[in-house]
Amino acid sequence: MSANFKCINIGEMIQQRMKECDVSVERAAKFLKVKEEEVEKVYDKKSVDSSQLLSWSKLLEYDFFRIYSQHLILYAPQDKNKSKRKKTKTALPCFKKNIYTHEVIMFLVELVESERKSARDIQKEYNIPPTTILRWIDKYGKKSE
Repeated sequence: MSANFKCINIGEMIQQRMKECDVSVERAAKFLKVKEEEVEKVYDKKSVDSSQLLSWSKLLEYDFFRIYSQHLILYAPQDKNKSKRKKTKTALPCFKKNIYTHEVIMFLVELVESERKSARDIQKEYNIPPTTILRWIDKYGKKSE
């Protein structure tokens, strides 16, 4: 199953992970302190409450939040013009730079290699420097294997 970071259906992903880990509905219901019917209802949901998603992440030993982080990296990159706006102080953690996971890098390399997008298209759409994209293609592309 290739991750679709644009259209996230977290219920399907939870169901997939349940199968991969061979976790029974009974075990999940006991861990989550809900009825078995509630566990199965989650499979049909496109979104899940964050505290519930945290519990699913712990049970299935998988960071489901990272799926949303990857969506933000790919489809809502940091604003180039933020230096022009008034800086507001916050007590929340500040993240200084985007961290591209291996999954995201491989996704972008696959887009180029399958010719669905050019390196230039990716540069413009996701605001990734062209040298970075070319380095990824060289390092992770099929031609380099």
